[in-house]
Amino acid sequence: MNQPMFRFDWVLDHGDEIAVRLQEHLELTAIAILVGFLISFPVSLFAFRYRKAYPPITWVAGMLYTIPSLALFAFLVPFTGLSTTTAEVGLVSYTLLILIRNIVGGLDGVPEDAREAARGMGYNQRQLLWRVELPLALPVIFAGVRIATVTTIGLVTVTALIGKGGFGYFILLGLSRFFTTATILGAVLSIALAVIADRLLIALERRLTPWSRTKARLA
Repeated sequence: MNQPMFRFDWVLDHGDEIAVRLQEHLELTAIAILVGFLISFPVSLFAFRYRKAYPPITWVAGMLYTIPSLALFAFLVPFTGLSTTTAEVGLVSYTLLILIRNIVGGLDGVPEDAREAARGMGYNQRQLLWRVELPLALPVIFAGVRIATVTTIGLVTVTALIGKGGFGYFILLGLSRFFTTATILGAVLSIALAVIADRLLIALERRLTPWSRTKARLA
């Protein structure tokens, strides 16, 4: 008798496991985005102020981004083992290029007349950055965070190969046992999580940048 492609009874019986893997997927993603942003933000500000540093910085970040994830994890395992550290080093490295480009790009997009007006009001360099440049660059920066988040959610599934894969656990389980229910479940949950995260970030961006909506309506 042929086994059905998808067994809802198996999914219902593994609700606790799904909850555990959801928490793991969220934790791995959140840590990667937070650490990636904490690294990218000061690096981006430095590259924005000292433009000669931007090409080598993006070259290094680009090199990290182009390394295949499986190869990177294989390289790290002898040093950090099958650990969360191994997973996060790989995940963080893939966020850097996206975040750095968007942070610098957002700051580059600030109108020069806005800067001149702020200087005319007596703003120093620090005040100009925090009160004018970063608020106006926020939509582009958020776009980078969204892309990095969705990308990371997808990459987290690969870390199942080192025992840290969140929903990737189900994909690996299904492939190893030729059990399509687990494979489909892992893929669908990963996609759904990426979509939900993207929608939430869009909502947060709109809440933090109400002036961008006003500008769009006036355009």
